[in-house]
Amino acid sequence: MSTSRNWKPLEDGIAGELVLPGSPDYETVRRPAIARFHDVRPQAVVRCAEPADVAETIRFASRSGVPAVPRSGGHCFAGHSSTGGVVVDVTPMGSVSVSAGTATIGAGARLGAVYDALERHDLTIPAGCGPTVGIAGLTLGGGLGILGRSNGLTADSLLAAQVVLADGRVVDCDDHHDQELFWALRGAGAGNFGVVTSLVFRTLRAPAATSFRLVWPHTQGAAVLDAWQGWAPDAPEELAASLLLTAAADPERPPVVNVFGTMLASEADTTTLLEELVARAGAEPTSTVLGHRSFRATKRHLAEHGPGEERPGGHPFSKSEFFPRPLPTAAVAALVEHLGAGRVAGQSRELDFTPWGGAYNRVPADATAFVHRDARFLLKHGAVVDPDATGAQRRAARRWLAESWALVHPWGSGGAYQNFPDPDLDDWAHAYYGDNLDRLVRVKARYDPGDFFRFPQSLQGGRE
Repeated sequence: MSTSRNWKPLEDGIAGELVLPGSPDYETVRRPAIARFHDVRPQAVVRCAEPADVAETIRFASRSGVPAVPRSGGHCFAGHSSTGGVVVDVTPMGSVSVSAGTATIGAGARLGAVYDALERHDLTIPAGCGPTVGIAGLTLGGGLGILGRSNGLTADSLLAAQVVLADGRVVDCDDHHDQELFWALRGAGAGNFGVVTSLVFRTLRAPAATSFRLVWPHTQGAAVLDAWQGWAPDAPEELAASLLLTAAADPERPPVVNVFGTMLASEADTTTLLEELVARAGAEPTSTVLGHRSFRATKRHLAEHGPGEERPGGHPFSKSEFFPRPLPTAAVAALVEHLGAGRVAGQSRELDFTPWGGAYNRVPADATAFVHRDARFLLKHGAVVDPDATGAQRRAARRWLAESWALVHPWGSGGAYQNFPDPDLDDWAHAYYGDNLDRLVRVKARYDPGDFFRFPQSLQGGRE
């Protein structure tokens, strides 16, 4: 326990802050972004101000036999950045600098701050919209966003990374130095091989974009989904049009169908593409909203006005799968029907479809650790329950998830998105990493032979 362990050598050896139970800010800094894991109480949180702090913390934890996990934004859906041991919090290392078309970003930076810093140079990187999401976790698991179909994963723009290994060494890796580690970080790097402290990205000129949101009643859900899956993945890669079907926590509110996203073009060109979707669906939306803005303003708009029911403090559960081909009509109908079947108060549900294609698919499956390169779309099934939900209510939400996933699994690739980790997933290693798994196990054995970085669903040299 932290009350009997001598933490002073660690505190004296770091430039950052050691936060122990009883410290004034312990209750604040120990909690990750996902409320579902707020009851996990670490023995210590080390707020690392520099890579040497990370190295000292890892050495201390290793000598003491205490587990340690890195944390950037703390948004892991499976709670992998929480532990009863030591949280290696890289939040203080959040600087952003730009030089010669590249951006060097501290692993503790949040997306909102990254976009703000890059905006001053009229630059950006392909990444998500959530302003509080950590750049490190997003990138190391892949990284989706509105520029993905035109510019690829966030990880595809990664040029180099600094990593603190289990033995305390600080390694700078890229395509010419520790190449295997750099390969593995791009898709499997979230906590498996070391603690990433900074990342170097290739930037691009920040484009203006037209954001849009179309809404249909739930009675048109099957028609819109069927039309979307034959339209969005094949559309011009400048278009990023997601489909979200939601059922609110209040069963009296009917489910809603949203198509939303951006087009790197004018409102007129965007309207032309959206009219094609409407024609395919054979049903006019009940509302359509478009707006042409700068890239940073578009990101803010999507973060603040994106569809879906806001559930502050809610406890989320999810399952995902990639699909290489469209779902048959019967499967679409069954999936949409199941979304609204047996709804209960306090449990919200969603089906979140992200189009693939374009730059996502142009990278070979073995070029990085991220193997999911031949998909047409990604489907995330999600459920959220209230924080005070009973065990039976939580089991009911997970049962709905499993049933929803099973309805369409026969047409899936078997691959799951590693940034949506699923504790209930069978054969998770192959689902996340596919044919890249054996190579990843070898990289793990080389860079973390003692299996120091271990958590549920972590890689281990010599085993999955």
